[in-house]
Amino acid sequence: MVFTTSDIDKVLSYKTWNTKKKVDELLRMDCSMYCNLGSDSSKSDKGEVRVSSRKIYLGIKSIDESTGTLFLQTMDSNKNKT
Repeated sequence: MVFTTSDIDKVLSYKTWNTKKKVDELLRMDCSMYCNLGSDSSKSDKGEVRVSSRKIYLGIKSIDESTGTLFLQTMDSNKNKT
């Protein structure tokens, strides 16, 4: 299952959740996507997960600048290795 921008926005809009809980939920969503990829997943499936993962990290950056930046930098540095 690939999470959409509306799923990410929904988590970010929760007023009763603190920043840590929002980040935890966004990372749970990210983890869930990668755990559902298998050896039989197509290249396009893996690409969709990567794009969605980047959107999640951008969402994290909007509420926790340093953590989101770190995730994005790590993703960009790993792009060259694949």
